[in-house]
Amino acid sequence: MPPLSNLATRDVETLLHPYVNLASFRDNGPLIIERGQGVYVYDTDGKGYIEGMAGLWCTALGYGNEELVEAAATQMRKLSFAHLFSGRSHDPAIELADKLKEIAPVPISKTFFCNSGSEAVDTALKIALAYHNVRGEGARTRLIGRERGYHGVGFGGISVGGIVTNRKMFGTLLTGVDHLPATYSREHQAFTKGEPDWGAHLADELERIVALHDASTIAAVIVEPMAGSTGVLPAPKGYLKRLREITQKHGILLIFDEVITGYGRLGYAFAAERYGVLPDMITFAKGITNGAAPMGGVVVRDTIHDAFMSGPEHVVELTHGYTYSAHPLACAAALATLDIYRDEKLFERAKSLESKFADAAMTLKGEPNVLDIRTVGLTAGIDLASRPDLPGKRGFDALNSSFHDNDLMLRVAGDTLALTPPLIVSEDEIGEIVEKVAKVIRAVA
Repeated sequence: MPPLSNLATRDVETLLHPYVNLASFRDNGPLIIERGQGVYVYDTDGKGYIEGMAGLWCTALGYGNEELVEAAATQMRKLSFAHLFSGRSHDPAIELADKLKEIAPVPISKTFFCNSGSEAVDTALKIALAYHNVRGEGARTRLIGRERGYHGVGFGGISVGGIVTNRKMFGTLLTGVDHLPATYSREHQAFTKGEPDWGAHLADELERIVALHDASTIAAVIVEPMAGSTGVLPAPKGYLKRLREITQKHGILLIFDEVITGYGRLGYAFAAERYGVLPDMITFAKGITNGAAPMGGVVVRDTIHDAFMSGPEHVVELTHGYTYSAHPLACAAALATLDIYRDEKLFERAKSLESKFADAAMTLKGEPNVLDIRTVGLTAGIDLASRPDLPGKRGFDALNSSFHDNDLMLRVAGDTLALTPPLIVSEDEIGEIVEKVAKVIRAVA
């Protein structure tokens, strides 16, 4: 390897990176990105990379959007900080909450703002527990997640999540958590475009869990409409509707984690709209600001909010919050982002591109070691065969090949390659991304 640059050396000496092999990273250093424009980012040598991953599922508008830049700068000049504690508020937070109420697919009275998807999940779980408590059902403390689910890296999110590598180093986490089975079966679902026909019956496993623990002990079920970080696993047809039926039957709250699927990724403002399901809460982050400023949140049905309105006027009902909840800069970025989505009809555009993106991704079916390809919306998961006794090594090599040899940004989960380009991507750029992925797959054959 060539010697590390000064910047790379300083990085290795000073930063502790998330989700990286620290030993390899110490020797090889980081890929340092300096700027971005459209669907490309550029390193410190001026080399361009096409963005096949929308940052980390978040830069739906790509990079360098001047409307977004100006909105953020204007807000910084006007009011650089304000908080929502103790009855305070500010214009951008109110305007953003109004906009979210307009586009959300469920009857929602309130939005709770935070700063990330992880915080959004932990917030939703805490609201669920508190909701049952104030209603006199304090025994409802059990939380149900799903195998192969990802809900961020807070203690609550890891507990309800179902990715073993995220859980095994951190002890017992939250107690009283159970998990639904994963919805993916390669035997029944391989090379599916959109939602698979097989798997709706797996929602009935919730009835077994209810029978095991009793409904009176269960607070909430949390699922992703599409499990993204574990390799793009779309919900089977009818699965989410069946979960809604069972949770309503037993008085259990249903939370959709839409940190990835929100804001156009599946062709709608929220995936709940695509699937015609009314959850009790929706978590969001990522696409709300195009990744330009940290923001997450939870949209909450009015029935949940109203349950808290019963205590003395001087007592705080929901003892939860963050210093930077509804930060003015983040709110301004979110407002500008939502306006651009609307004005450029990007949700509709994503929906219209879905079949073309799926067709392009499926052309990789004959490449070496490809075991399965799944697509839904503008996302694709490509499973590669593991190397004998080295699971994850082919994916690790594919990531390095994409960066260093093929000028491509993608994401890996074990031996699965994930693609999710910005919503502004053109058909030609989709072709360029898929062509580069083919080269990566051959390079690690």
